[in-house]
Amino acid sequence: MKLNEMLLGLEGLKVRGDLELEIKGIENNSEKVQKDYLFVAIIGFNKDGHDFIGNAIENGAIAIMVQEGCDLRKWDIPENITVIVLKNTREALAKCSANFYGNPSKKFKLIGVTGTKGKTTTTFMMKEILEKAGKKVGLIGTIANYAGSQKIKESDITTPESLELQREFAQMVEMGIEVVVMEVSSQSLKLHRVDCCDFDIAIFTNFSQDHISVKEHTDMEDYFNSKLKLFKMCKTGIVNADDLYGAKIPKLFPDSNITTYGIDNFANLLAKDITVTNSYADFKVKITDKNERVKVCIPGRFSVYNALAAICVAQKFGVTPEIIKEALVQVRVPGRSEMIVNKKELPIMIDYAHTPESIERILKAAKAYTRGRVICVFGCGGDRDKNKRPVMGEIAGMIADFSFITSDNPRTEKPEEIVEQIETGIKKTNGKYKVIVDRTEAIREAIKMATKKDIVIIAGKGHEVYQEINGEKRPYDERVIINEIMKELQ
Repeated sequence: MKLNEMLLGLEGLKVRGDLELEIKGIENNSEKVQKDYLFVAIIGFNKDGHDFIGNAIENGAIAIMVQEGCDLRKWDIPENITVIVLKNTREALAKCSANFYGNPSKKFKLIGVTGTKGKTTTTFMMKEILEKAGKKVGLIGTIANYAGSQKIKESDITTPESLELQREFAQMVEMGIEVVVMEVSSQSLKLHRVDCCDFDIAIFTNFSQDHISVKEHTDMEDYFNSKLKLFKMCKTGIVNADDLYGAKIPKLFPDSNITTYGIDNFANLLAKDITVTNSYADFKVKITDKNERVKVCIPGRFSVYNALAAICVAQKFGVTPEIIKEALVQVRVPGRSEMIVNKKELPIMIDYAHTPESIERILKAAKAYTRGRVICVFGCGGDRDKNKRPVMGEIAGMIADFSFITSDNPRTEKPEEIVEQIETGIKKTNGKYKVIVDRTEAIREAIKMATKKDIVIIAGKGHEVYQEINGEKRPYDERVIINEIMKELQ
């Protein structure tokens, strides 16, 4: 593709060199640059892409895109290299990537799901329903990216960088995908990763404290406003009417076609007569013109909300109630209220709950349907919002019958210090607890304590199969850990 064709839609460009160059690829990672590529330098949180311009040129870049304010003299760029200067290279990367790959999101239906919790489960539910209805469905999210039943890749972030996203969209087009459901994080909206995505439906699940840190959002207002950007990109929306922030969205976007769902407040789609056990949730809901009994084999009241969002989407695609019910009873989501089969037949659940709201929700749900004790194993991630640590400790102390405070993904922080911060919260309660920094040992002690009447909830990591310590991701699959402990105890 000609360089000038890749730049279509970008404004305020300053150019030195030839715009008629034939570009064979685009990269923002200098190590991946090949002959006749465009290299886009992005200022990241830990590294500045401008520092790798020389490496990109050595690897074959013939055009370089840089951000206004950088000192071009610093890199001594050869005269035969085309240089493009503009205000924001993150925005430019999204536009150039979409142009290079032929604007693939215009060639299928794109559904974006944003919210603090529920994004992953909701996307899996939608995928299951639409596939049962005969659609070829792609999924992009926290666990992995799929095209139909084929896993394209494991995920390391919720929403990929714009270049990778457009590349995967193009791959899905080639594979005949008709609908793509994707998790849209607040960071991806704020950092322009989903710019130039042609969304058909936007979904808002809920909103609560999370992602407030130097590297994420400055405050809750910034966090919420970032999520609202999805509704500025799409005229058709689906929102949770029971969420205080979600309830604001229809008024904020009066010209949009917004459908609401809920349990407690008036909504277009309302769940009634709800039953929750330790293995499923079911409820009544009016689909088309008839009340239907819907069952989801993921315990918890929150599963009802996720299912309602998925049903709203299904109705827009004209899916029959029979297919909706069949799909929802079969759907399973790795690391989301996932019950682990074990030889001792103990109720052991792995869940991704890692925020105050989510751990409160999972513990309260379990408390409602568990005959014995709720035993919770949890920690908090490093290099993330420190304010939530004592809050999560206090919540666990108030709800769980016994808590094991342990390490999660400490990243570059000392796990002992994170645990101490959690402990300040649990000390405010009368909750029984024990501090065991080593996560495997904490899980072992929880399992040894449990009976078949109890439930052990191992919260925080969910689908993750690693533990990040000192910036290194080490293999750590809690399903494997649990099975190994079971063998030891036998």
